[in-house]
Amino acid sequence: MRTRRAGQSALLLLDAVAVLRSKAIEYAVIGAMAASVHGSLRASADADALLSVTVSKLANLSRAFKKAGFATELRRGDADDPIPAMLIIRDTHGNRVDLLGGLRGLDPEVFSRAVDVPFSGDTLRVVSREDFIAMKCFAGGPQDVADARLALKSAQAPVDHGLLRRVTRRFGRAAADVLEQILAH
Repeated sequence: MRTRRAGQSALLLLDAVAVLRSKAIEYAVIGAMAASVHGSLRASADADALLSVTVSKLANLSRAFKKAGFATELRRGDADDPIPAMLIIRDTHGNRVDLLGGLRGLDPEVFSRAVDVPFSGDTLRVVSREDFIAMKCFAGGPQDVADARLALKSAQAPVDHGLLRRVTRRFGRAAADVLEQILAH
């Protein structure tokens, strides 16, 4: 593992991505790391990625991570949870990576739109700006809305508003309403 101390969850994510690649599992970095790519630098103690897997495959993946030396915890969501399951991996330094096994309403094309971002001598697949904003509208908290606004405002390339509206609508009416409020300002 690349980590040497606490506060290196991003490096732990690189190790996790190596396992995902070996299993040919598509992923996209989300959360604070994606926020930093899309305009909002924020400190975070962990790293998050969305996986293209079923809940049962996530359970199998847990075994692969244990074999690779990670501590793992598999959490399954209930029927109302937008996240069907999450695999938490940790190292001996307390670094943590959350691997989400899906997200209710997520456009299945999210992984094909992810962008390659160089990081620490490697490359990470990070959720696209449009998908990032849509997920933040779905989450809907004050920090999420602020992240979505900043991602829209700081875009260096044109944002595809048609795609943005389409992927946000998949998360439901409330998310679509949040997006329209953001776009109106």
